[in-house]
Amino acid sequence: MTPNRSTPPQPQAAPRLPPPTPAPCVANTSMHKIDGFANLPGHIQDFMLYQHCRVFPALLDVPDKCGGPDGSPDVFLLLAIKSSPLNYERRETIRKTWGQERTFEGALIRRVFLVGVTGRAQDDKKLKPLLQREQQEHRDMLQWAFKDTFFNLTLKQVLFHTWLEKHCPGVRFIFNGDDDVFVNTDNVIHFAKTTPGGEEHLMVGQLLVNNPLVRIRGSKYFVPTQVMAAKVYPPYCSGGGMLMSGFTARVIARESQDIKLIPIDDAYLGMCLQKAGLQPASHTGIRIFGVGVLANTDPFDPCYYRQLLLVHRFVPFEVAAMWEAIHDPQLNCGKKVSPGGLRT
Repeated sequence: MTPNRSTPPQPQAAPRLPPPTPAPCVANTSMHKIDGFANLPGHIQDFMLYQHCRVFPALLDVPDKCGGPDGSPDVFLLLAIKSSPLNYERRETIRKTWGQERTFEGALIRRVFLVGVTGRAQDDKKLKPLLQREQQEHRDMLQWAFKDTFFNLTLKQVLFHTWLEKHCPGVRFIFNGDDDVFVNTDNVIHFAKTTPGGEEHLMVGQLLVNNPLVRIRGSKYFVPTQVMAAKVYPPYCSGGGMLMSGFTARVIARESQDIKLIPIDDAYLGMCLQKAGLQPASHTGIRIFGVGVLANTDPFDPCYYRQLLLVHRFVPFEVAAMWEAIHDPQLNCGKKVSPGGLRT
């Protein structure tokens, strides 16, 4: 066939370039001039030197998790679960139980796990192909190239809220919690449906008010005056598990831009709310410190958990066992469990 010589050649589309990798964040050496810095524990010094760092490369991402920005209003509940890269068994259990991606009573549920890296080269080399396989199978991993430590949980929260603003801006509600909790997702949906909706402020959990900063050097929660001079934190919900509206998540994303990171992530969210003139609230169905039953009763009785939203500190086999138990059609609780976790 003779080509049509009058047809001009079509321009080739320019190749799509990957987003630029953020430059490594360097230490703020001016911290060495702060009075008492040299005598602080090493992990505190490390936090202060890199406290300003907020941009890290995304190693694993799911930008289409919520159907893109336009589709995100269809997501009723996004489960954002803080996990360590080492905690594969916990993630697998959650995927099969309370973290299932499904539609429950018309409410679309989606899930992401929030992870960093161990910071140990040999471990990260071993974990990389395993996490990539996990991502290929489940498409639910958000991983950034920062060291996943207790003091970097606040950084993890800020990175997640930035991701949420970009990829899931219209999501109605967000459950944000640890990977060692048991969540009755059905009850979370029921409660969320009774609230005005994702366009008004909501943050509920185990409320902590007038909680003092810990000044004991040996404590996991030690925050010296060089990091934060205040004596008490603003009201906040314990980071083990909380429910917030999409509106509140967007407020946190905005206010966090002007608030320095502190080591305690849940207290930091309370600082963001305080700056916006908002308050967190208590929910009796969220039990970060256990169900609170009488000494002569069974604390693993599924009749308690059928009434609650969340209980902290479960190992994977307990999560699986309790999820099966509360969904057993033969479960007969007899008397109702009160909001205080006791039989009535």
